[in-house]
Amino acid sequence: MPAAPATSVLTAGALLLDMDGTLVNSDAVVERCWRRWAIRHGLDPEEALKVVHGRQGYATMAVLLPDRPMEQNHADNRAMLAEETADLDGVVPIGGAAAFMAAVAALPHALVTSADEALARARMGAAGLPMPRVRVTAERVGASKPDPEGFLKGAAELGFDPAQCVVFEDSEAGIRAGQAAGMRVVGVGPRAGAFGPDVLVPDLTHVRVEADSAGTIRLRITGA
Repeated sequence: MPAAPATSVLTAGALLLDMDGTLVNSDAVVERCWRRWAIRHGLDPEEALKVVHGRQGYATMAVLLPDRPMEQNHADNRAMLAEETADLDGVVPIGGAAAFMAAVAALPHALVTSADEALARARMGAAGLPMPRVRVTAERVGASKPDPEGFLKGAAELGFDPAQCVVFEDSEAGIRAGQAAGMRVVGVGPRAGAFGPDVLVPDLTHVRVEADSAGTIRLRITGA
């Protein structure tokens, strides 16, 4: 008989949740839009896709075209956001996301995403997931992940110290941002494993959320 998967437990006061790749699988849209952008700019699409996840678009463009004026990156990013918001084909929830969001509904949690408000609403809606009341979207930060600003703002708005927060993330930029904020990180999905999260799950079916009468959140996490 095979051994049961190992279980680990994290305790937290609040949860900070990335969206793309963590709650919502939007890879099909992201790859379509960024392939087109890369080809228009004479870049290798496969190389471009290695750096797009987790960052705001202008920050990705600055990595890929380091000599280009930043105002041009911001203009291109506005166009990219509109394109992505209009394209919801293939946007689906990550496994277990609906049950996970139901479990955290009454607990302190925030969405911290590199998407703007319109794109976040479109993708969460397409995936059939509720929008958290507290959210830190692209408009609310001055620096993109891997800068920790977004996670620190989310923690402050919820009223918790960074050390009391657990981040759920899938990308290198997001995991680095959570770590830089002094938070523990649950890596979600195949991308996350290479970037050193505190624990790793294939999807959210491997996370059980409990809370005691004092408000402490317990995350029971099982391996694959």
